[in-house]
Amino acid sequence: MSKSVNRVHEAAKSLGLDVEVVRMPDSTRTAADAANACGCEVGQIVKSMIFEGVESGELKLLLVSGAHDVDLTTISDHVGEGLTRADPKRVREETGFAIGGVSPIGHLAPIATWMDDTLLSYQEVWAAAGAPNAVFRVAPDVLKAKIEAKALPLNSA
Repeated sequence: MSKSVNRVHEAAKSLGLDVEVVRMPDSTRTAADAANACGCEVGQIVKSMIFEGVESGELKLLLVSGAHDVDLTTISDHVGEGLTRADPKRVREETGFAIGGVSPIGHLAPIATWMDDTLLSYQEVWAAAGAPNAVFRVAPDVLKAKIEAKALPLNSA
């Protein structure tokens, strides 16, 4: 396993999450690719999207259902400031993950996190596990609680 996938595995253990990291034969970089590979609905895919706060400059992690897009003007009301896309190089340096394999857990440093409440309507969801072809399955309510993610109401999107 790669360093980043190992970090996700270790983070899951330290959080008390009983997950298995699965390597897919093809990329799971997009929500549609991931849903196809995992045999689930697109809505069950957790897109881990990293943004930068316009005022604070801090990185923010949004865990969004694969069925949703993010409207940055609407999201700013929920995260307390405007957001812009984070530079991929900064994402890799500060989280330890490359875009396309960003996991909800195992970051190099703590990161403020919000979770699309639509994900909570599923019994299980699939999230990236540190590489473009690595994923893990988890109960979304358990994940939300373990990582202390704030609610992100996107169910009307």
